[in-house]
Amino acid sequence: MNIGGVEIASGLALAPMAGVTDVAFRGVCREMGAAYTVTEMVSSMALMHQDRKSLKIMELGPGEHPAAVQLFGSDPVCMGEAAAKACELSGCDVLDINMGCPMGKITGAGDGSALMRTPELARKIIESVVKSVRRPVTVKFRKGWDRGHVNCVEFAGMCQSAGAAAVTVHGRTREQMYSGAADWDAIRAVREAVTIPLFANGDVFTAQDAVRILKYTGADGVMIGRGAQGDPWLFAQARAALEGREIPAPPPYSLRIETAVRQIRTASAYLGEKIACLEARKHLAWYLHGMPRASFFRNQIMSVETLADIEAVARDVLDFLRGEERRDERDG
Repeated sequence: MNIGGVEIASGLALAPMAGVTDVAFRGVCREMGAAYTVTEMVSSMALMHQDRKSLKIMELGPGEHPAAVQLFGSDPVCMGEAAAKACELSGCDVLDINMGCPMGKITGAGDGSALMRTPELARKIIESVVKSVRRPVTVKFRKGWDRGHVNCVEFAGMCQSAGAAAVTVHGRTREQMYSGAADWDAIRAVREAVTIPLFANGDVFTAQDAVRILKYTGADGVMIGRGAQGDPWLFAQARAALEGREIPAPPPYSLRIETAVRQIRTASAYLGEKIACLEARKHLAWYLHGMPRASFFRNQIMSVETLADIEAVARDVLDFLRGEERRDERDG
C-alpha cells in the first residue's frame, strides 16, 4: 500500500484501540506481522494544554515506522494546531483523525462518530489538518450514526475531496457500538465510491476473515482490532493466508504468557509500573483466553499491582501447564 507517499509493506494494520494499543502492544503486533500501527486516540484539546498522558500516548517505539498518531476533536483550528504539534513531537509518518469512536463521553462532546452527523464540520476539520501538516492525513469512521443515518459512502467522498490520503471504515453504526455483525457491503460500497486507499475494519478474528474481507470489499488493507487482543499471532497467520502459505498453528499457552509478561515489562518502561500493571490485567486475561483453569488465573490477575505480582502469576500458570504436560505424557 501507498498512503500519500508512505509505503506500507503489506495491507495488515493494527487498529487504534483506547486503553489497548499502547507502545508495548503495538511492538508485539509488529513483531508478528503488523506492517502499520496507529496509536491510541489523543485529545487535540489535551495535547494543546501540554497534557503529559497525551505526550506518552504519542510516543512511538524503536523503529516503529510506518506509524500514525490518531487525534480526536471537533474544533477545526485546535485540530490543525494539535496535528502539527503531534507530528513534530512524535515523528509519526501519518496523521489519522478519529471520526468513528462511539463512546458517549466522546460523542457527547461532538467528537468521534458524532462528526458523521455534521459532515460539513468534519470537512473543515480535515481541511484544517491537511493544511497544517506535511504528512498524509487519514480518517477513520463508521458505517453511519444509526440505521436511519447510514452515510459512509458520502462521508468517504467528502474525506477524499477534503484532502484525506486514505480512509478506514468500520462496518458498524455508532448505535451498534460493537454488537451485531459488521456490514462488509457498506465497506465495499465505499471502495466503489473513492479512489484513495481504503482499510476495511470489523469482524476480523481469524486469518481466513482477513482474506475474506479483502476479497469481498476490494479494500487495499485490513485493520485488525479486537481480534488481536491477546492474539498478536493473528497477524502472522493472516499474512501467511494472504500469501498463500500454510497458516501457522496457534502458539502454546506457555508462549502466550511469556509474550504477555515481556509486553508488560516493556509497557512498564514507557508508562511506569503502576499504570502498566493496571492495564496488564485485561491483556493477561486476553492472552489466557481458552486455557484450562483460565477463570481461576483471571481472578489472580485482577489483583496484580506490581511486576512482581505479574511474574508470580506467570510462574503459577507455567507450573500448571508443565503439570498438564506431565499428566498427558503419563496418560499417553
